[in-house]
Amino acid sequence: MTIADRWLLPDGMDEVLPPQASRMEELRRALLDLYYCWGYDQVMPPPVEFLDSLLTGTGTDLELQTFKLTDQLTGRLMGVSADVTPQVARMDAHSMRHQGPARLCYCTNVLRAKADPHQGGRSPVQVGVELFGHAGLEADLEILQLALMSLKVAGADEVHLALGHIGIYRSLVQAAELDPDQERALFEALELKSPGALAAQVEASVADPALAEMFMALGRLHGDADVLETARRAFDGAPPAVEEALVQLRALHRGVQREHPEVDLYFDLAELRGYQYHTGMMFAAFVPGYGQALAKGGRYDDTGHAFGRARPATGFSMDLKQLATLVQSEPACDGIWAPAEGEGVAEAIAALRAGGHRVVRALPGQSTPPEAHRCSRRLVHDDGRWQTVAL
Repeated sequence: MTIADRWLLPDGMDEVLPPQASRMEELRRALLDLYYCWGYDQVMPPPVEFLDSLLTGTGTDLELQTFKLTDQLTGRLMGVSADVTPQVARMDAHSMRHQGPARLCYCTNVLRAKADPHQGGRSPVQVGVELFGHAGLEADLEILQLALMSLKVAGADEVHLALGHIGIYRSLVQAAELDPDQERALFEALELKSPGALAAQVEASVADPALAEMFMALGRLHGDADVLETARRAFDGAPPAVEEALVQLRALHRGVQREHPEVDLYFDLAELRGYQYHTGMMFAAFVPGYGQALAKGGRYDDTGHAFGRARPATGFSMDLKQLATLVQSEPACDGIWAPAEGEGVAEAIAALRAGGHRVVRALPGQSTPPEAHRCSRRLVHDDGRWQTVAL
């Protein structure tokens, strides 16, 4: 390995330097304070867990993203956390066992074997909230509102919110009685957003003409709120769960518009992201200039069943690194440059730091200018006392 190679980082891994690191820390504090004000308690899951626990429930969809290693104490396989959600679900189900709703939030590093195609990066700092124990729309609406508030705190001026409901597709699949291979082929055709591929799979797999037409309509149902009325007509005669899903989406639309009328809403009833674990509404929030969703989440009921306690659950997550790039502001230049020596200078520096000021004390022989250390004032001894003056 050459000297130059020693500086290389693995693909998808990045380092955070000043001033971006300071911006991330400020944003982390602001978001956790926001969640605290909404009644969410912070948790800190471990970075590594036994694999059979980590990949249970919502985690099964993350197996290919999970780094695996052997525990030298027990010989059991462990996994490095690639997504905090299943860990928080385990905490709620097994470690905390709250009666009634539980609101939890977190901000921690995760590691992925490959980049998430929907929320990129292999080493994100995942921040988010989870609400357990309430199956009603009020919980889903709270999560949506908190996701939008989070983006606002991060500095997003314009947000586009995409809403969907996995229950529509799931109910149609059950009614059509598709086998696993047919369901997988139909799923892939819908993900491709290809009318031709969808038509071929529907013709090959769905015998009922009415259901076949509903599957074809599903691929076309995306757009503004008018899509919900079009869907109501297209799914006339569908299983009751389909109508219930549309009722929920209409209610969520009204709730978001009431609290956040500035947000542009978009509906995609064929969006199948997170199909393996979502059970109800799903959403993704986009900001102009970013090709990926900055916040994504939805309902994932009964995840805690594998841990002995099935609970309704809904939540969202974001990458703090991405959020911190929303505002590219210059770092504050408000430090105080202090001399290396002088009678009483140590006491004066200590008093300033105790008052919350940034004080950079020169080192003997140092030649770098104060401005390089983000200082705009200097500590000088004048009239028998130490005081600050502008540079």
